[in-house]
Amino acid sequence: MYSKITILIILIFSLKGFSQELKQDQDGWKSMFNGENLDGWTTKIQHYDVGDNYGDTFRAEDNMIKVRYDKYEGDFNDRYGHLYFDQPYSYFHLSLEYRIVGELHPGSASYTIKNSGLMFHSQDPRTMLKEQDWPISVEMQFLAGVEEGVERPTGNMCSPGTDIVYEGKIDERHCVPSSSKTYFGDQWVKAELIVYGDSLVKHIINGNEVLRYTKPQIGGGVANRYDPEIKIDGKLLSEGFIALQSESQPIDFKNIKIKDLKGCMDPKAKNYEKYFVKADNSACTY
Repeated sequence: MYSKITILIILIFSLKGFSQELKQDQDGWKSMFNGENLDGWTTKIQHYDVGDNYGDTFRAEDNMIKVRYDKYEGDFNDRYGHLYFDQPYSYFHLSLEYRIVGELHPGSASYTIKNSGLMFHSQDPRTMLKEQDWPISVEMQFLAGVEEGVERPTGNMCSPGTDIVYEGKIDERHCVPSSSKTYFGDQWVKAELIVYGDSLVKHIINGNEVLRYTKPQIGGGVANRYDPEIKIDGKLLSEGFIALQSESQPIDFKNIKIKDLKGCMDPKAKNYEKYFVKADNSACTY
């Protein structure tokens, strides 16, 4: 038999755990990175098979995901890489912090200096061919300043194998610049991405919306050596995988979290949440 004191202690800790769980449920955010390893993520690097994290390119250190090239042999040799979260999303709010550090790896293209990004609505990495460079996806591009007095905004949109509608029409540019300011050095920058399926996309930098566009879809160029059966131009992208980019510039990512905006929207259900914007009432529990 438990004593009254023991029962009281158990009750206190149970209530504490319940309040933490309730807070997490109401908040809706879920961490995408466990802080210790890359479980739940899959690597695809050009010239290598899916799952081959060549040179320990992506590594879990100091409660961050770091991108490094110190174990590479020779020049960069177009070894563009991406680290994919294993669960696809459609309607979501993603938040992370990044800082661009170190020097560009030798033999890299000049445009990759202080350049990285976050891919979303991406094809499954398992559908990528060994020599494919970029996934068919939409990119929230992360840049840092290179030259004082020269603007270089971050949170831009780039479109490998895709198109977007910007200001009412399909934009022919590969990258559409945001309205963010230029960030120099290795300071941390908070980036948020809000995506409503194949309709609205918003880029947010340090709390300020810097770009919005609509109707992400397959199209355009830039991505190379893909399976042609995957690239169906004009097909709207309503969901896909999320990936961190490796483009020859070292970068750190931390506080990577996501809020699923698609779920049960029946107020009578146990798992109803006010923050959902897309109904999936097949997921309701009563």
